[in-house]
Amino acid sequence: MATAPRPRTTTREPGELGRRLAAWLDHHLPGARVTGTSVPGSNGMSSETLLFDIEHPDAPVRACALRLAADPAAYTVFPTYDMPRQHRVMSLVAAHTDVPVPRVLWLEEDPAPLGAPFFVMARAEGRVPPDVMPYTYEGNWLHAATDAQRAELQEASIGLLARLHDQFPAKEAEFLLPLDSTGTPLRRHVEAQRAYYAWVVKGLAPSPLLERAFDALERLWPADEGESVLNWGDARIGNVIYQPDGFRPVAVLDWEMAAYAPREVDLGWTVYLHRFFQDLTVAFGQPGLPDFLRREDLERRYAELTGHTPRDMEFHTLYAALRHGIVMLRIAYRQAHFGEVDVPADPDGLILHHDSLAAMVQGTYW
Repeated sequence: MATAPRPRTTTREPGELGRRLAAWLDHHLPGARVTGTSVPGSNGMSSETLLFDIEHPDAPVRACALRLAADPAAYTVFPTYDMPRQHRVMSLVAAHTDVPVPRVLWLEEDPAPLGAPFFVMARAEGRVPPDVMPYTYEGNWLHAATDAQRAELQEASIGLLARLHDQFPAKEAEFLLPLDSTGTPLRRHVEAQRAYYAWVVKGLAPSPLLERAFDALERLWPADEGESVLNWGDARIGNVIYQPDGFRPVAVLDWEMAAYAPREVDLGWTVYLHRFFQDLTVAFGQPGLPDFLRREDLERRYAELTGHTPRDMEFHTLYAALRHGIVMLRIAYRQAHFGEVDVPADPDGLILHHDSLAAMVQGTYW
């Protein structure tokens, strides 16, 4: 899926969304025109993003991006999409930290105007490491960069996590705890993933590999889970806009998986999501970027920046690979829904990182 043509993610038509958006905007900014509507081409498999410009003398900004809950007719990746929650998280991050998040503007909770709730934010200009084809593949701007330039991007990116975790008041993030479970924040986070997995496979064949991974988590469970902080959730460089002609972050995107959890939940996701793309690239016969975003380098630098030495990272990288596996399984089933792939007899064949996840379960990956 990361190397194939971009899978279908919606039944919506950008032009129609733009027309409906213009009608909605006229109530908030009478006489405003919506122009230049487009859809990002390389990233994003869940919520939808629409880029557009506002033409009006009183517009708070001209260049905008709209974040729209997923199309319910398109076999959504997640069971629910809480746009007010995302809007609140981004507003709080802007208020409490110096992490660069886009300025959030309007929130619309009524699904009638565009078919689902949405919010509008200021659009940042720059470059994003692509998912399709992955930034680890030859031919994109990050792969073509020098070692020093990638080191600059890596340093700035791990700094985002460190500052978010250190600067954001932990108590302010407790509203993100799942309400339908009890226990520690980590336990509640994992139980929410169990519920998500059950939703993904409902009426379908379960995944033996994912279920073994859940069992392995219990064997590796941290003796001391550590403090919980605001987690970005989808903490990876593919959700960062970098300078148009540089390697420093200008905007941190995609907060729909934000959570209150130990620091290592975010860090494990950052480590593993790069490994996912790197392993995939090597499997297709390219060297990828073996010296970039290495686990040992990220852990060391995070400790230097925060004073917190990451621990139980075998647990947390396995947990990241398991969570990613559930998402990938759902996306594969969506591709089958649209006739893009056939479903094999063994559902584990739909998990692209089957081999690496199995190795993590067996304790042989690292």
